[in-house]
Amino acid sequence: MADVLVVGELKNGELKKISKELTSAARKIADSIGGKVHTVIITDNVDTFAGDLKAVGADTVIGANLGEFSPEGYANGIFAIIQEKKPAVVLLPHSAQGKEYSARVAIKANAGIVADAVSLSVDGGKVVAKKPIYSGKAYANFKVTSDIQIFTVRANSQEVTPKDGAGAVEKSGAAAGEVRTKSLSKDLSGGNKVQLADASIIVSGGRGIKGPENWPIIQDLADTLGAALGASRATVDAGWISHAHQVGQTGKTVSPNCYIACGISGAIQHLAGMGSSKYIVAINKDGDAPIFKVATYGVVADLFEVVPALTSEFKKVLG
Repeated sequence: MADVLVVGELKNGELKKISKELTSAARKIADSIGGKVHTVIITDNVDTFAGDLKAVGADTVIGANLGEFSPEGYANGIFAIIQEKKPAVVLLPHSAQGKEYSARVAIKANAGIVADAVSLSVDGGKVVAKKPIYSGKAYANFKVTSDIQIFTVRANSQEVTPKDGAGAVEKSGAAAGEVRTKSLSKDLSGGNKVQLADASIIVSGGRGIKGPENWPIIQDLADTLGAALGASRATVDAGWISHAHQVGQTGKTVSPNCYIACGISGAIQHLAGMGSSKYIVAINKDGDAPIFKVATYGVVADLFEVVPALTSEFKKVLG
């Protein structure tokens, strides 16, 4: 079979955008190789999400009740569905959870895997995945030569294109099986108002904000835009903000539609974490800062003048 299997995600009982992105990408792949799209949601209430996924190409929406998240349990359940549906291609989210179970699924399926794809196409019946390499300094294209091709895909990297699938709903009997590790506790105190990995817009601050007392200037712009608050490693290392906000090679890797860098010089480690953003706006008084080499729009000026002015204008436009 030339079907495509997608594993989506929920957060606080709501469908994450990556679920639609992967289903839409799967629809395009399936149309190229002549197959169907099966989207799996780990829930016992799959009917709630079937309509949204049907609208972006799902022929089958499968609910699997695997209980509390564990890498082993999810891998066991997803592999059971792979054995049943026998897809040619499997798309998984390159999320915190997806990164934990994806390699386990590939091992069970005896399949090759490409992680952190930002673009997917089809050539000769095989999927070609484009992904950043060398800390984001270059991109490379990869094919998987095994019978089952598995890819994890970065959030916000795929367009969501409306196209109805059949939308049949199934409830899978797949189980978590034997799980040898158990989550004892969770600390969510470092969470952002808007999560970095899911955000369409990110406003980040760097050493140019001069001190932790000036974060409200950056936060105000982020709140006005409904954006996530990001930060450079320099500000995290200085103790100005928690690591949960760090964007870069040793922080979060993001691909928002718009990334606004305020007072960030653009060290290669930071660029590795946000270089695939669709639009990059750089605000820095140093016209030679490396960030301007990757910026879509650059403002060479004092951020303490530009950012409040931007916030004020956006408030007028957005109400």
